[in-house]
Amino acid sequence: MAMSMGGGGGSMADINVTPMIDILLVLLIIFMVIVPVTPKGLDALVPQPPKTKTDKPPDERTIVVQILYRQGAYPTYKINETDVAKTELLPRLTDIYANRAERIMFVKGDDKIDFRYVAEAIDIGRAAGVDHIGLMTPRILAGQ
Repeated sequence: MAMSMGGGGGSMADINVTPMIDILLVLLIIFMVIVPVTPKGLDALVPQPPKTKTDKPPDERTIVVQILYRQGAYPTYKINETDVAKTELLPRLTDIYANRAERIMFVKGDDKIDFRYVAEAIDIGRAAGVDHIGLMTPRILAGQ
């Protein structure tokens, strides 16, 4: 063993790194616990296929706004197979959703109409207080 026989009782200039390493390890553990492991993505509802193959009639509480194409004229609008003028669409939807807790509406447009008419129907639905608006597409059969 070597011994230093220095001249006096002066102070040492060496840094003791053991407490600093302990502090860094504790901080590392704290940050690992705070940061979530799984990233949070967008909440999306994916439609599920029906469990049975029976075609049951649609629910009476389901509201479907249809936009039908007319050659050379403005499209016509329907709410659940009832003809409605475009100017009456907002008051009718407001009346329908006035006392409903579940505010869901579907918009179904013909293939030949411009999307702007579908977007207008969506805007009218939002103005009527609808929370969730879905777009309906034509049914695609297997093998086509």
